Amino acid sequence: MSLLPLPFTVHFDPTNQELLLSGKMRPESAAEITDALKLVQQSLEKYSGVVYVNVKRLTHINMTAFAALADILAASSRIRPERKIVIITSSVVAWSTSLFQTLAASQPSLSVEVYDSAFYPGQSFVEDETFIPILRTQTKMTWRHERELLPRHGLRSGLVIADICCGIGDFAALVQREFKPARLVALDHSVRSLEYARRVAADFDLQGIEYTYGDASQMLLRDNQFDFVTCRHSLQIFNRPEMLLRELYRICKPGGRVYITNEKNSHCLGEPHAESIKWTYEEVAKLFKHFDMDVEMGPKSRHLLADAGFDNIKVDSFMVTNLDGDPQDFADIIEAWENVYAGEMAVRRGDSSDFIRRFRQGFKDHVFAALHPKGYAGWPIWAASGRKPL
Repeated sequence: MSLLPLPFTVHFDPTNQELLLSGKMRPESAAEITDALKLVQQSLEKYSGVVYVNVKRLTHINMTAFAALADILAASSRIRPERKIVIITSSVVAWSTSLFQTLAASQPSLSVEVYDSAFYPGQSFVEDETFIPILRTQTKMTWRHERELLPRHGLRSGLVIADICCGIGDFAALVQREFKPARLVALDHSVRSLEYARRVAADFDLQGIEYTYGDASQMLLRDNQFDFVTCRHSLQIFNRPEMLLRELYRICKPGGRVYITNEKNSHCLGEPHAESIKWTYEEVAKLFKHFDMDVEMGPKSRHLLADAGFDNIKVDSFMVTNLDGDPQDFADIIEAWENVYAGEMAVRRGDSSDFIRRFRQGFKDHVFAALHPKGYAGWPIWAASGRKPL
């Protein structure tokens, strides 16, 4: 990762295999942007499958910078024609698409896709699924913390692992790449999510993840099969989490561990506008409870694992904040929450227009806190694991 001084930044996001260029690249000579060009070149050399070059937030580029960038992209395409480079532009920046399309026309492994959404590349594949556009960015922000915590909870290379309720497969992909398991089974009940997960794995040239369709509360997996079982942000949306925990316990080997993450949504916070934000997230917890879900489950993790029969329980908590990378990523998550919680769930519950207006304001204030140069916005997560007794 490299962060260059303003007026522009270049950053590589390994979660999405994506280079992000933003700001104004107008050097007098290519030597002024040597570090940026080096990061682009190294990122293209390191990763296989598809690498995204995201220029949606690149508002200006002069011909000196474009020529230097174009040379690297073209050379990389010639050297490794099997690896695809997708340049993501925005129609809001009028010059961008035509300029990069001209470059792509000369290289078969280069292509341009135009996106006007703040979500991850390829989001149109699952754009009709309510929660999926939120998930990729959430995982990117929580992974910064979890990759440090997971070894403490027993994850290491060479294990047989199951990721239950894997969703769009982004966490499984990160585990596969970072921890090199002997075997990794990723199970979910959503056919659309699994289709997307398989596409992501193929794009990123990840081999060996066994994507499996199934009901997490009644899995067709053998007893005592996995060294390490993960289930993230899922117990809180089951109306009977104890059923799911029994299944996680069953498929875990004696001496193995089950790792879960959950939230306490009412503790989302921000400054300025702390009171408005606090009120809204307390109402989020009540809203989920109305639909038999518990987004306050995080601190309950220890007794849930103990009640399910696990011992040697470990519990950690961490705060995802607007200081974890690009604050706009956090703002995008909050806006997605607003769309789902205030735009769909509250309406379905039958809430009044006055309530929804106040409800939405708390999310908007949270976005403001996330993007304010002196602001702070946080989202608390509990990570816990228990050992299945020998």
